[in-house]
Amino acid sequence: MQKQKIILITIIFILVAGNIFFGVSYFFAQKDIKTTEQQLKNQQNNIKIINFTKLFIEKVLKAEKEVSFEDRLKLENAVRDLNDDEVLRQWEKFIESEAEIEAQNAVKDLLALLVKKIPIN
Repeated sequence: MQKQKIILITIIFILVAGNIFFGVSYFFAQKDIKTTEQQLKNQQNNIKIINFTKLFIEKVLKAEKEVSFEDRLKLENAVRDLNDDEVLRQWEKFIESEAEIEAQNAVKDLLALLVKKIPIN
């Protein structure tokens, strides 16, 4: 009878220790998952910024003629897809500029802002 109690207590202790171990492991796994999800979100945002910047350079800065309506629409959709109010305000400042020097300054500010938005780790 005494031997059975010792075996039962030992089994219960092992089960409790196992639950504690798996609980702690689960906690650390959740923490790692959140970190990984945040890194993925940042990487996806960086890709959007780079894609918009490439499109802007290709369709606006390297343009030999006036930017077509379709290209302006692509650019507008791409900048809105960034979900960044600061970039959107700078974009609007660029498209609303009337003088050439004003547009050039807005382009410089927009490109500088886009580069600043890409974190380098």
